[in-house]
Amino acid sequence: MATNKIESLDPALIRPGRIDRKILFENPDPTTKKKILNIHTSKMNISPDVKLDDIINSKDDLSGADIKAICTEAGLLALRERRMQVIEEDFKTAKERVLKNKIEENLEGLYL
Repeated sequence: MATNKIESLDPALIRPGRIDRKILFENPDPTTKKKILNIHTSKMNISPDVKLDDIINSKDDLSGADIKAICTEAGLLALRERRMQVIEEDFKTAKERVLKNKIEENLEGLYL
């Protein structure tokens, strides 16, 4: 079983003796963020003027899942505007939405 929100699990699952190990995965460093970002943008049609280093070097507490959500949201924003390329403004807007939903823990608002 894996979760990043242990408080959402059934108390019977987390009683003593049920979970033997708790492994904490820290958020990725800039090198790993770049690799994750390259994986999720590899099949995207990105405008040549997009600087992905802004996402990589940001001081925000981004996990790998957050980076994937940003890429997905940016792609959907471009599709909604009927554009064939994802522009930098899409990534900025997507990042704002993902961070806002992360703070509010409102995951239903993503991708809508």
